[in-house]
Amino acid sequence: MFIGVGRLELRIPASASLKAKRQVVKGITGGLRVKFNVAVAEVDHQELWQRASIGVTCISESGFHAQKMLREVERFVERDARVEILGTTVDVHAWSDFDGD
Repeated sequence: MFIGVGRLELRIPASASLKAKRQVVKGITGGLRVKFNVAVAEVDHQELWQRASIGVTCISESGFHAQKMLREVERFVERDARVEILGTTVDVHAWSDFDGD
């Protein structure tokens, strides 16, 4: 079993309020949950109008598949015209990295 963890640093240039930002972030996170069945949350910059950090995680039978899923997540967000991706981090870990075996 493999765990994929990704972080997307986003800029939301048209946002003029926290409410407008929340609408964009909620749309993206909801779309990711439905399309990819991943766990996703806003993890940083909650107080800034035009910035957001989204954390995404998935579990898969292979490291390759987990990596592929997270890259597809990145492409999905990239296609959203409301945001710019400033940076992305992706890590994949084997379950044995965590359970001590």
